[in-house]
Amino acid sequence: MAGTTYRTVAGRGESAFEVRGSEFIGYVAPVDSVESAESFIEEIGELHADATHNVPAYRVQGGNDSGDGSDDLGGFVREWSSDDGEPTSSAGKPALNVLHQRDIENVVAVVTRYYGGTNLGVGGLVRAYSRAVKEAVDDAGVIEERPHRRLDISVEYDDSGTVRGILESEGVEFDAEYDESVGFSVRVPVEESDALCDRLRSATSGRADIRPDT
Repeated sequence: MAGTTYRTVAGRGESAFEVRGSEFIGYVAPVDSVESAESFIEEIGELHADATHNVPAYRVQGGNDSGDGSDDLGGFVREWSSDDGEPTSSAGKPALNVLHQRDIENVVAVVTRYYGGTNLGVGGLVRAYSRAVKEAVDDAGVIEERPHRRLDISVEYDDSGTVRGILESEGVEFDAEYDESVGFSVRVPVEESDALCDRLRSATSGRADIRPDT
């Protein structure tokens, strides 16, 4: 399944509205790992630490779960949600259902609620949490994307120009950090990663240390 396109949000999106005095704020963001999804959830939780509820949900592509150490993105999708204190299945599940209905992956959503003093009932909560995610997704926009993997590449200074030139010529996303050695954090489409690694090793006579970003 490597190389198969999938739908995700184009960037961060937000929504905000009130229902019978309760304020709902929806957030969505593209992510490429469970860790980055959890980091976003933590970020929103800290931003709204005084909120009554911060309800999270995500759908993130995982590996092939074969135990062989490979990371063939697109093997399966990890899903998770939480009601964060709201009645069971009134918040987290509706938020996750929107991600299903929109057929989007590698996406995280958080809906913040400030309680307004009036109970909405389970049906009212389902509608509000669903609406918050739908409108945040609409705000972000949906795009077609290819599975990517991240690589950490470490080289000595003598090879850094060669590696940087190859990365730039391939048009992949990367960040460089110059310390005692030079480190490149690379994001590359899965179907192109093996060829890129081969080219980098060949150009540096095997001196480039290339590892999956864990």
